[in-house]
Amino acid sequence: MEQNKTAEGKGRGRPRAYDPQTALQQALGVFWNTGYSGASLDSIASAAGMNRPSLYAAFGDKHALYIKALEQYWEFAAAAMHEALTSEELTLRQALMQFYEGQLSIYFSGDGQPRGCFAIGTATTEAVEDPEIRDVLSDRLSRLDADLEARLRVAIDKGELKDDVDAAALAVLASSLLHSISIRARAGKSRAELTEIARNAINVICG
Repeated sequence: MEQNKTAEGKGRGRPRAYDPQTALQQALGVFWNTGYSGASLDSIASAAGMNRPSLYAAFGDKHALYIKALEQYWEFAAAAMHEALTSEELTLRQALMQFYEGQLSIYFSGDGQPRGCFAIGTATTEAVEDPEIRDVLSDRLSRLDADLEARLRVAIDKGELKDDVDAAALAVLASSLLHSISIRARAGKSRAELTEIARNAINVICG
């Protein structure tokens, strides 16, 4: 009987001592604070509450882990963007303000100094020599431009913008403003200052 219990216990296997999503979020935090090059596997493993062999088994090497963290960040940030840009109840001005405020909430979500956008703060540095990171970054930026352009075209159809407005150009302007806000947040500008920058830019976009 005792042997059966032992065999049954072995068959079940040892339960995983960590939650993959929580561990990935902890690793993302390390990358966000120190950058890709500055993050060591030891510091990531420590933050994730795992040893290095477990970290490798769960996520692969440091590069693979960073790609997963980058994609997770974009998924999270894009959800807030999508909510603002697809709401049928908001005017264009309101949608853009919610769009920027949503990202500012992320930029100022750290325990210490504002960290800005994870992608802009870390991936832009590595993209120069890393094709995979460059491809992920380029793809997500293109998606952002497309989502903004789609919202601007809706505004044209509703008469919120003039018919001859270049929606594609305005979309790039709106996304470029977001990147600038991210950098300024990381440089120490207050949230109130950045909100005012966004509000002034929206006045220009909406005419």
